Amino acid sequence: MGELTNTIQQRLSDAYDSLRTARDAGDDLLVDAQEAEIDDLRRTAADHGIDLPRRG
Repeated sequence: MGELTNTIQQRLSDAYDSLRTARDAGDDLLVDAQEAEIDDLRRTAADHGIDLPRRG
């Protein structure tokens, strides 16, 4: 696995953890920010041909 793939997977894992925490806390602004981060990371992965499993 390449460096970019590893980095995206780690950042996605962190973003999903933060998203879960934000939802639990009722922090709608952070939820929106984390959802945008996840979308951006997934788009970057797709642009580079990196296939990622769905998670949510």
